[in-house]
Amino acid sequence: MANMHNTALITGASSGIGLELAKLHAEKGGDLVLVARSADKLEQLAEQLRNEHKVQVTVLPADLSEQNAAEHIFNQTQQLGIEVDTLINNAGFGGHGKFAERALHADQAMMQVNMNALVELTHYFTQGMIRRKQGKILNVSSTASFIPGPLQAVYYATKAFVTSFSQAISQELAEHNITVTALCPGPVATEFASAGDLDGVEVFNNARSARSVAECGYNAMHRGDLLAFNEAGLKFLLNWVIPFLPRKLVLKLSRQSMEKTA
Repeated sequence: MANMHNTALITGASSGIGLELAKLHAEKGGDLVLVARSADKLEQLAEQLRNEHKVQVTVLPADLSEQNAAEHIFNQTQQLGIEVDTLINNAGFGGHGKFAERALHADQAMMQVNMNALVELTHYFTQGMIRRKQGKILNVSSTASFIPGPLQAVYYATKAFVTSFSQAISQELAEHNITVTALCPGPVATEFASAGDLDGVEVFNNARSARSVAECGYNAMHRGDLLAFNEAGLKFLLNWVIPFLPRKLVLKLSRQSMEKTA
């Protein structure tokens, strides 16, 4: 396959924010490499985008909780001759409950997907971007990255890692004309809540649409913004209110926001 033009690789592309980001990129005429566990869902989406937007779409099913998944994805793109101009690390999941009572393997898989696979994919695909002196990276983080999260301790910590990592490499890669953006949404109406056992957590009652969050992140990435918040109120709260509150109060409020009401 010849090198694609303006190709975006998107992880977690079969649903939620990732699916909407794929649609957005295709609507603007960009080619795609779609990554997720569900081959069937990816093939359906690929067929839809090819038909509607006349773009090239490559499907690479993969489970990012497996240790060598990122390397395997990169090798496949190399074999197909695909240059990835835009990397969108969207795949990730959460999990509710007290840390000591949760299955350790579930949290280990979460760390593998949310942090390790993201770092590995970024490392592999950044090399080509540096050679070509251009590229864009969008890492889907969360407003959860700015505070500790009792009842979602590991998830919040993984997102703190993503936001910190994204900002650090953004500074390093700027000299190569590569931008890195961390998208930090509040609650989003996706399968994330049910998959992470978050049904009944009140903050998800006011969740924003996946499309609106995808548009926020996609546009911020193309502007080269460092951080992207989809809600101005949350941005103000995290930057100008929470830093001035006593730490124990922040932890108490954070836990209350994750308590189940149903």
